[in-house]
Amino acid sequence: MDKTPTKIDIEFAQRKIAPFIHRTPILTSSSIDKMFSSKLFFKCENFQKAGAFKMRGATNALLSLSKDELKNGVATHSSGNHAGALALAANTLSVQSYIVMPNNAPSIKVEAVKSYGGNITFCKPTLADREKTLDEIVKKTSAVFIHPYDDYHIITGQATCAKEIYEEFQKLDYLIVPVGGGGLLSGSILSTKYFSASTKVIGAEPMGADDAFRSIRDNTIYPSVNPKTIADGLLTSLSKKTFGIIKNGVEKIITVKEETIKTAMYLIWERMKILIEPSSATVLAVVIENPELFLNKRLGLILSGGNISPVTKGK
Repeated sequence: MDKTPTKIDIEFAQRKIAPFIHRTPILTSSSIDKMFSSKLFFKCENFQKAGAFKMRGATNALLSLSKDELKNGVATHSSGNHAGALALAANTLSVQSYIVMPNNAPSIKVEAVKSYGGNITFCKPTLADREKTLDEIVKKTSAVFIHPYDDYHIITGQATCAKEIYEEFQKLDYLIVPVGGGGLLSGSILSTKYFSASTKVIGAEPMGADDAFRSIRDNTIYPSVNPKTIADGLLTSLSKKTFGIIKNGVEKIITVKEETIKTAMYLIWERMKILIEPSSATVLAVVIENPELFLNKRLGLILSGGNISPVTKGK
């Protein structure tokens, strides 16, 4: 696919991937609603296969390849959720997967990739090292590189998440989406354009990894340099494809403090009794820090994943 996904592309992808993914639930919390005098609808991709929305894009990308293209397997570089999703999607389709992971990737995500049959190669935690290592593996194996987000098949798959929200809840004032590389945000923007045009889309990003915020503000792609955030799923920078869609469709990107991300994560754990990872918590953190913007509004919030080791909250 060499063009921005259309409404038909997203509808087709939704039908194509349906047998291989979960249609995740949308949960509410009356106590959280009361805190902010708003109505919040949480799309729970933490319940998705492989524990994150990435399963949608990975599955769509693999199903878009021919048997001949898949014969040597697929490869990618990822700090976690895309790695797990691609490994699981490949395993489901009896395809080999080769995953380059930084040596500081969360252990729960490394173990997940292993359990899904992915062949892991570790590298230094820099984009240059990830790309160099991946290049060597692709040359050696002739596997097809599946980019984590700079791929229209990936973006189309991620777009099905927001489409499911709009099938259940119309007339949302805002949809708040985490942003790292921008695959989920750009897909959500497209689904909003096609299926709920009156809804405004907001990107949620940690202050310590604010490259997307600065990129959209200054109309140029800034690389993610030495990001400092607990939200390990949001460490990458935008790509040409995601940047192009986001700059033309996002209402704004709002950055949030680390402490607010933790507060939001604990609040969801405690009030909703579900486990989410820090990247997911950025969407509620946006509401916590900007309550006046969302007063008496209907909000969709995408909880992007739940791949975190359960620990007791510290004092």
